[in-house]
Amino acid sequence: MKFISLAPISAGWSGDQKYCAVGADGRKFFLRITPPEKAERAKKSFQLQKRLRALGVPMCVPLECGEAEDGFYTLQSWVEGENAEDCVPAMTGSEQYALGFESGVILKRLHSIPAPDGAPDWETRFNAKIDRKIRGYEDCPIKFEGAEAFMDYLAQNRALLHGRPQCFQHGDYHIGNMMIEGGKLVIIDFDRFDYGDPWEEFNRIVWCAQAAPPFACGMVDGYFDKTVPMEFWRLLALYISSNTLSSIPWAIPFGEEEIGKFLDQAKEILEWYADMTRVVPSWYSDHPDPSR
Repeated sequence: MKFISLAPISAGWSGDQKYCAVGADGRKFFLRITPPEKAERAKKSFQLQKRLRALGVPMCVPLECGEAEDGFYTLQSWVEGENAEDCVPAMTGSEQYALGFESGVILKRLHSIPAPDGAPDWETRFNAKIDRKIRGYEDCPIKFEGAEAFMDYLAQNRALLHGRPQCFQHGDYHIGNMMIEGGKLVIIDFDRFDYGDPWEEFNRIVWCAQAAPPFACGMVDGYFDKTVPMEFWRLLALYISSNTLSSIPWAIPFGEEEIGKFLDQAKEILEWYADMTRVVPSWYSDHPDPSR
């Protein structure tokens, strides 16, 4: 397809080249060019997106993909609208909750795709990830008060990983990877897809809870149809503990601003969980939403 203009898009952390591409007829498209070494993964992502679209997931329409001069390209329909992270916080609590509920229902649909046969055992795989993240934090020159509470919780709750099911994961499911178009959610950025415990997918809900607590509440309620098992909260606390420990080492290459953001986030998470002495975070248990 020929384009009359390509406007670069700088948002995101993937390292891919992304553009708003305009065709000869004036239509906009989302063009992503992935480095050659990631071409096979980009191809798999494109095929999975076609499958998700067929399931009714609201998302960009995957149109075509193929080899490009400087990598592998994928072309999708353009989403007109606003990023949910920018506009949802200004909405009323009930509007935030309703959109969050919708995001939970969508996530349940995403998780209907099973993991491939022969997927590595989840307990073994995630325990190894926990070990790596603890080592990464211990080797990190920057420490934060309360990290021991996360490590203690991880040490005491690894058994929760035993026997967990696995399915397709978006890989980065949170309010920043959603658009609002015509009052409805559209899910974007599937390039971090993975397979694993469906409940681990909620590990990014911290971004939702920071931006719009009613949205985060709605996401959980929508996924579980308002009947949330306590085992979910125990596992979520484990997944968030693991993520939080690794966030500081991850942020260091990106500079002081990112480090400060994640240090503040770790402090807020510890407040939600009362230094990991509770498993239901305060943004959920203390939220006075009348629909729950």
